[in-house]
Amino acid sequence: MKPYIEERAINVANFIITHNATVREAAEENGTSKSTVHKDVTVRLTKINPNLAVEACKVLEKNKSERHIRGGIATKAKYLANNT
Repeated sequence: MKPYIEERAINVANFIITHNATVREAAEENGTSKSTVHKDVTVRLTKINPNLAVEACKVLEKNKSERHIRGGIATKAKYLANNT
């Protein structure tokens, strides 16, 4: 694996952990796609730093389990803004 990919994977994981970020937020912050962020954290990082990968995956799983709630809040806000 090329050194810049290893560095990117570590930086993405650290960003996710420190900011409790979603895959989309991490992708936007690092200028990559969501699939790249996901592969960096779940595949590449497990080979580089397994402990960091576990911590980042915990945050991603938590965000994934809460995404339907965030979607509902966004939809409610959208309709409240349009009906006032």
